[in-house]
Amino acid sequence: MKGRYGVVLALVVLSFVVQESVPDTDVTRLLVTWLQAGTLVAAVRAARAPHRFVRLAALLAALVAVLASVSFIVGGSVRTNAISSATALLVGVAPVVLALGLIRDVRATMTVSLQTLCGVLAIYLLIGMFFSFAYAIVSEVGNGPFFAELSDPNRSDFLYFSYTTLTTTGYGDLTAVPNVGRTFAVTEALTGQIYLVTIVALIVSNLGRRRRPEA
Repeated sequence: MKGRYGVVLALVVLSFVVQESVPDTDVTRLLVTWLQAGTLVAAVRAARAPHRFVRLAALLAALVAVLASVSFIVGGSVRTNAISSATALLVGVAPVVLALGLIRDVRATMTVSLQTLCGVLAIYLLIGMFFSFAYAIVSEVGNGPFFAELSDPNRSDFLYFSYTTLTTTGYGDLTAVPNVGRTFAVTEALTGQIYLVTIVALIVSNLGRRRRPEA
């Protein structure tokens, strides 16, 4: 695999860090859009998806990134829908493609490697991004505030709430108001715990071991 999944994991982590730690400006939005578009292409390539699929993913990612760049150069701003589009492509495609690629690689090599673990962790982080995107959508279409403690949340707030929910940290400083939001939060918490105690635990316990071919 030679670092293919490690690159994807690094890009996902970088995208998260930028969104959480850098002020929400037009430059930041442009950078995040490019990062997420690049992460999608890296994920599809890492999973060795069919060439047509790779080209389609690259085309869509490039289209979103170019439109965001044009908007920034011409209008001096990057709308949040550019990040939303890039995030939708990333969280909608990358986890599935990575999972299929990991299964195919483990079957082919009969080995669970460090790169396998990187791919599994990348999927875990992408799950958090998926739910943060879902919360943002619920907030946009809902009539009232999404959080009881915050009237005007931004992208960073949804990411923070999502990952504290995914890891079942549950600080309680942000709580969902809509029933749909609460349902998503419970689903995310269960998904995060089940994923850690099954998939991640299985990969870690078999790290470096070579599977015996089935008779």
